Amino acid sequence: MGNYKQVIVINNSLKMKKGKIAAQASHASLDASLKVLNKKSFKEWKKSGQPKIVLKSDSTEEIISLFKIAKSKKFNTAMITDAGKTQVPPGSKTALAIGPEIETELDKIISKFKLL
Repeated sequence: MGNYKQVIVINNSLKMKKGKIAAQASHASLDASLKVLNKKSFKEWKKSGQPKIVLKSDSTEEIISLFKIAKSKKFNTAMITDAGKTQVPPGSKTALAIGPEIETELDKIISKFKLL
């Protein structure tokens, strides 16, 4: 068994301000976490301090592509679609959380993304 982590990918093409990014990352992390609250992956992840990494995507297409790849691997995901009340148009894909999943498995699909 490996270590678990969660990855949050921010859609950097939307040019959101820091506070908006923090809110969207929080929404994504919480939504993904709640989906696995009673599963082993969540318990192991919580026990190890809930490690997270925040990355950036250069486009909406890139974040949607990563979402599809994660889903095809049966990874836990949460895509945040914004209501458009503040900084971005309605329906914008602002953030994607993947995990908690086994770190080495997650790393296979996120290697091209840079830290935010």
